[in-house]
Formats: sequence, C-alpha cells, structure tokens
Amino acid sequence: MLAAVPFAMSTIWAIILLVGGLIILWKCAELLVKGAVGLAKRLGVSTLTIGLTVVAMGTSAPEVAASIAAALRGAGDIAVGNVYGSNIANLALVGGLCALIRPIGIKKQTLLYQMPVMLLVALLLWPVLTNLYLSRVEGVMLLGVFATLILLTIFAARREGGYEPQVMTGISNDVGKINKPGAFKASMLLVVVGLAGLAFGADITVRGAVCIGEQIGLSKAVIGLTIIAIGTSLPELVTCLVASVKGQDDLSIGNLVGSNIFNTLLVTGIAGSVRPFAIGPRLAGVDYWVMIIVSIAFLVLALIGRRSIGRVSGAILLLGYFGYMTYLLAYTAGI
Repeated sequence: MLAAVPFAMSTIWAIILLVGGLIILWKCAELLVKGAVGLAKRLGVSTLTIGLTVVAMGTSAPEVAASIAAALRGAGDIAVGNVYGSNIANLALVGGLCALIRPIGIKKQTLLYQMPVMLLVALLLWPVLTNLYLSRVEGVMLLGVFATLILLTIFAARREGGYEPQVMTGISNDVGKINKPGAFKASMLLVVVGLAGLAFGADITVRGAVCIGEQIGLSKAVIGLTIIAIGTSLPELVTCLVASVKGQDDLSIGNLVGSNIFNTLLVTGIAGSVRPFAIGPRLAGVDYWVMIIVSIAFLVLALIGRRSIGRVSGAILLLGYFGYMTYLLAYTAGI
C-alpha cells in the first residue's frame, strides 16, 4: 500500500496538469482569436492575412524551439522530422478534426495562391535535402524565400485592404468595439497573452500526458511518436478548433497553411543556419513523400469540395493521419 501512494499522487498531479493545460489552451485560444480578429480590422487587412502571418508564426513557436534545440545537438533527424510531423499533423489531424466539427470554407484566393504556395515550398525541400545534408547556405536561402513570401503577403493584403467581418459566436461584440481608443493595443495584448498562454498550456498538457503514459507503461518511442508529436501541434489544433467553432474559417485555414509554410521555410531555415546538419535516408524518402501526399490530398479535397473541406473529407484526412501513425509505430517496433 505504501508503494502505491507515490504512484497515485503522481498520477493525480499528471491528470491535474493534463486537464488544467487543456483548459488554459482553450481559453487562451479564445483570446488569440478575439485579438487576431480585432487586429485585422485595425490594420485594415483580412483575418486570413493575420492567420497566415501573426497567428501562424506564434503557433509555430514550439516547432521553432524544438528544431533549433535539435540542430544545436546535431540531431538533424529530429529537427527535420519535427517539421514533417507537424506539417502532416496540421493538415491531416487538425484540419480533419476541424472539418468534422464544422466544414471549413476556403476562399478562392486561398485555393489558387496560398495553398499551392504551401505545396511548392514543401517541394522546395526536395533538392535541398536530397543529398541528406542541410548546409548553412541552404538554411539562409530558405529564410530568404520565407522573408520574400511574408513581404509579398503583407503588400498584397495592404493593397487589397481586405478586412471582411464574418458571422461569429461570442466575439462579434468585441469586434464592434474595436474602433475605441486603445483598441489596437488591446488587440495586440490579447494576441500576445493568447500565444503565451498557448505555449504554456501546451507544455503542461504534454508534461501531464507524458507522465500518464509512463505510468501506464508506454515506451519512450511510443510517447515521442504520439504524445510529444501531437503536443507540438496543440497550439494550431486548439486555435483552429476555436476559430472553427466561432465561424472564423479564414483564421483557421490561414493558421494551417501559414504554419506549414513557416515550418518548412522558417523552422528548417533557422535550424540549418544555426548549425548545418545531416539527416537519415528516411527523411529524404518515405516520410518526406508522406508530407507531400498529405499536402496534395488537402488541396485536392478542397477542390473536390468546391472550396470547402467537408466532414467526409475531414474523416478521410483523420483516417490517413492515424494510418500513418500506425505505420510509424509498427516501423519503430520492427513489425
């Protein structure tokens, strides 16, 4: 009985961390969505642009930190694997779950421009990584492409002046007050607090989940491929879920597409610029092409759905994601 007490106490604390982290994630995602919508109006740009830039950069912060840390340790496989895994999770897991809750509407410009760009930058990694090595020059080149895309996105947004109010639940009143003095600062504060809270919430959620996984006997490999892999995508997941529930499709799809572009160019570019590294053959083979296939599938499903990712498409994406997870676990176990 005495030996069971530490086990019970650690499990209780792990559950508290897990539940508390999820609550923080949801509440901070609501703050972020409110702030992002307000910021879009104050800057005179669309919520899609804010999703593609500010929100995407903030929710990609865990991937940036993880890949830089891996690169500094010379763990190239972890740095690049984190990018692949996050990109796949964003589209298949996050996109699939959001579509199941509520079909995601996609604007024509997103389907014709931003989504093809997402696919093209993913394809750009092929010539860079085909020699199984990312040099500092290549890392800087990826950062240059990233900076160019951001400038073009901002320029196009300002030229079009495209803020478009959408029907929302629970945040329309906040947007209505956005012209009051100090509203810009208030929106920025909501965005900053929301992003910081997402990072904190994701961290304690993962800590709690890892502890529970260890208590029930999961191996470190299984924990890494499941709990931690999904953990780095929690900010995107919860933000997109909240945006979807609030009817903010532009913010949701902008976050997904923007995060994948950020991961591919910014995360990989910074990691390679900090310290050049080698990668294993798998990351230039099977796993790379899974990422490309998922990106193509997301684009094709949006076309088939006539600028919408519906519930059937969401189910297909989720089945694909869990199929890939099953494959990874079987591969790791040597089955």
